Amino acid sequence: MSFEKWYHVDTIAFMAMTLRLPEAENQILEQMVEELGCSKHQAVLTAIRAYDAKAYRQKQLDEIFNIVVVRDKELLERLADA
Repeated sequence: MSFEKWYHVDTIAFMAMTLRLPEAENQILEQMVEELGCSKHQAVLTAIRAYDAKAYRQKQLDEIFNIVVVRDKELLERLADA
């Protein structure tokens, strides 16, 4: 067995963490748990995934906006002057 394979055999696949929240954010999390009918852990994962999806979508929109601004520059200038 090579060193690299031996070294990674006992590597933890998932990382554990403790999340300490201020009372206001904890109440929001509790509300999420109640509305979603899931654990706090699952609610936090859902929030992280929602943030990631929103950030990815915003990046796509920004890229599309930049393409349109360059491609349709003359049209946009004419519309601005109208």
